[in-house]
Amino acid sequence: MKLFEQNFEKNESGVRSYCRSFPVMFQQAQGAELITKDGKRYIDFLAGAGTLNYGHNHPVLKKALIEYIQNDGLAHGLDMYTDAKETFLDTFNRLILSPRNMQDYLVQFTGPTGTNAVEAALKLARKVKGRNNVISFTNGFHGCTIGALAVTGNQHHRGAAGVALSDVSRMPYDNYFGKDINTIEMMDKMLTDPSSGIDKPAAVIVEIVQGEGGLNAATADWVRNLERLCRKHDMLLIVDDIQAGCGRTGTFFSFEEMGIKPDMITLSKSISGFGLPFAVVLLRGKWDEWTPGEHNGTFRGNNHAFVTAAAALEEFWQDDSFSKTVREKGDIIAERMQQITKRHSQHGLFFKGRGMMIGISCPNGDIAADICEHAFNNGLVIETSGAHSEVVKCLCPLTITHEQIHTAMDILDNAFDAVLAAQ
Repeated sequence: MKLFEQNFEKNESGVRSYCRSFPVMFQQAQGAELITKDGKRYIDFLAGAGTLNYGHNHPVLKKALIEYIQNDGLAHGLDMYTDAKETFLDTFNRLILSPRNMQDYLVQFTGPTGTNAVEAALKLARKVKGRNNVISFTNGFHGCTIGALAVTGNQHHRGAAGVALSDVSRMPYDNYFGKDINTIEMMDKMLTDPSSGIDKPAAVIVEIVQGEGGLNAATADWVRNLERLCRKHDMLLIVDDIQAGCGRTGTFFSFEEMGIKPDMITLSKSISGFGLPFAVVLLRGKWDEWTPGEHNGTFRGNNHAFVTAAAALEEFWQDDSFSKTVREKGDIIAERMQQITKRHSQHGLFFKGRGMMIGISCPNGDIAADICEHAFNNGLVIETSGAHSEVVKCLCPLTITHEQIHTAMDILDNAFDAVLAAQ
């Protein structure tokens, strides 16, 4: 164990996890690179678990934040009116909501993390509908606070709750039983049958692409049918876009090209653009039944995050040019990954995901972990996801260069060769 690891071992809780996979001392970061204290560079295919879609320390965002701080801009404001918040709201409406005909959505600033946004959305849905039950899906991940954890499927995280995780009915996600089983029809039958044992839900919460669940990507037809199911059974549709949003799938929202209109959308991770804590619930105005202060949070007024978020929207979302580059880069990574799966077809590898939220499913979690370790030892930070941690998952900054993509994919290519050759 290195000296710095001993220091953390002595002073930090054993709950830490990423540092165990990447046991080096990082000191700097720029774009799609992480730099250690001794100067070693790593290409970042983790990007703060999807928090740094625009890369580390983007110069435009950094400049806006530094200027704001130097001018003694308000750092913390609860939910008071500030010019930073007004600028963010105006920019978000002008560049994101209005061009997508979503002017009827309101923004609720929640606590600073994704799980806070999920908690607020679930709480409001139950208040609006006057029911307790919520439908969530197999392999879904929505956070580790109790309400969000109840709608999360992951056994490892659920096991730490210490209390009953109730008022949730788990349903099979798209293709959970294979392409021949229509899970929406199954849900419809269960919701229609008064003896199915399913209490009428207030809402359904869903990820269009399941990030931690293994890059399972729902088809457009399944998502559209899910929305119809919600309307038929008077349930609100909550889309958790915390990891898949902010451009990760090639459009700002992961559902944009599917023709649906969720009742609520949760955003966090890359919404601040700079890695600063920030989370919101977008809700259709007709569901805004909160009374003042009924749901709050001390850090719902992170003005530094408002500044970088507005700067990111201005820099990347004036038109569709950024979306096009995301799709192009996603296609390059996907092609390289599919070459790997074809070359090792005897091992049953297969490609998963959408846009730049993609990866390769391996036979088991041990193989995936060994591949990630080999890649890290050769300059690439990359993690796993899935029910058995079997998916090697690309979540790199959307601003990554083509040269960095090919360098990273060469490292990953070699890692698959080396690990699978030993099987």
